[in-house]
Amino acid sequence: MARPPVLPGPRPAWLKIRVPAPEVVAEVEGLMREQRLVTVCEEARCPNLHECWGVHRTATFMLLGDICTRHCGFCNVGKGRPGALDPGEPQRVAEAVARLGLRFAVVTSVNRDDLPDGGADHFAKTIQWIRSLSPHCGVEVLIPDFRGREADLLTVLEARPDVLNHNVETVAHLYRRVRPDADYAQSLELLRRAAQWRDQHAPGLKVKSGIMVGLGETPEQVLELMGHWRESRVDIATIGQYLPPSALHLPLDRYVEPAEFDSYRLRGLEMGFLRVESAPLVRSSYHAGDGFGKGIGGS
Repeated sequence: MARPPVLPGPRPAWLKIRVPAPEVVAEVEGLMREQRLVTVCEEARCPNLHECWGVHRTATFMLLGDICTRHCGFCNVGKGRPGALDPGEPQRVAEAVARLGLRFAVVTSVNRDDLPDGGADHFAKTIQWIRSLSPHCGVEVLIPDFRGREADLLTVLEARPDVLNHNVETVAHLYRRVRPDADYAQSLELLRRAAQWRDQHAPGLKVKSGIMVGLGETPEQVLELMGHWRESRVDIATIGQYLPPSALHLPLDRYVEPAEFDSYRLRGLEMGFLRVESAPLVRSSYHAGDGFGKGIGGS
């Protein structure tokens, strides 16, 4: 049995989580099980699960199974050898989106370095199915780096998501410890290529990225990263508090004060971001549909 993580003191008041509408949470959970779908909300133990499922009735769908081929030290998703690709999954995700009446859907995945295209075609099919069954629903995709393969990125972009999201996750200085199988410059290049494609083919597309803080980075390093985002033409940034899922994950260095999050948001807006979500409980897909309509049909 895993021991509780060693934290720098008790969890502060600003990280306390309300648990609203448990009956709606149970309804959404039942739909996910019925459709044999995986959500990152559950796999990553997201602190906002009850708000998103119980109040906004939204969920972030996770494609390509629940086993990741990489070994990021912060992530609670299972590691190892993934199973076979499920060709019916894109349609089932779209059916769940339609049954929930979503106006905005977020789709992510585990890393599948075992697949020739990293799962890019699976993302594209999911976007197409959502467009078919819910034509007025906005779609955000939170994609892996595809090992830097531009053709795989183009496969996803050409399916026309409304938001192309790829998380950098942490500052460059901590990459070897936090994301040992990834490359900071490669992730920034993916975001730059997405923005360049946006300018040429889909001006309405938004490019997005996010990080966690509390892993040992300094405010100066966070601001440097935000500058790199803007150089890559990122439109939307998310910054939230890292919380270790267990004692086996990377330890928490510190709880970041709300005032520091506020300073990142204000500096980000000064840098030219269209939107900066920066607060302790912010996660990559938290309030993702803001600006695209929110809630379920008719609300």
